[in-house]
Amino acid sequence: MSDYYNAFEISPVPTPGPDAVPPEPFHGIYGMPAFVTIPTSDLAASVDFWVRGLGFFELFSSPGAIVHLRRWAFQDVLLVPETGVPAPRLPEQAPAISFSFACVLSEVGSVAEACRALRPDSVDGPRDTFWNTRDVTVVTPENARIVFTAAKPYDPASQEARNLESIGITAPDVGGDAQGEQPRAL
Repeated sequence: MSDYYNAFEISPVPTPGPDAVPPEPFHGIYGMPAFVTIPTSDLAASVDFWVRGLGFFELFSSPGAIVHLRRWAFQDVLLVPETGVPAPRLPEQAPAISFSFACVLSEVGSVAEACRALRPDSVDGPRDTFWNTRDVTVVTPENARIVFTAAKPYDPASQEARNLESIGITAPDVGGDAQGEQPRAL
């Protein structure tokens, strides 16, 4: 028995492919298993960029104190005013953050275009990766590095499949697992 099991049923991320449809924005309330908190010097400008550029929506806010943004389930961002946030020990080094969000292939280009329209020099990519994703990196008004990453369909004959195999990641069993689960693309 493996220490790993197929648990894709708890993920909102759809099976990779050119026709994959992103899930609807999730408006429910849940205990957040993870989230990112980003300080900003201009809360309104940051919210505008995250909503119009990155496709988040405002779940709730407390004026001047916090704005809770979300896309899919488990993609939560809290924007908070920079004031009241402890300064880094070394003021000459700006705090750095990088955070990745899953998306589908059809969203990568539209996120890049929307962000370029708002901040022309904020986008790097899209580009294909060694591990079979297409990524676009966006630098937000808060100087956070946000990566939107979409899994590409898995092709066992591709260079990406060979790359993954070279680091010990092998293709899922094409017949499903011992519990009758259907296979998922990597």
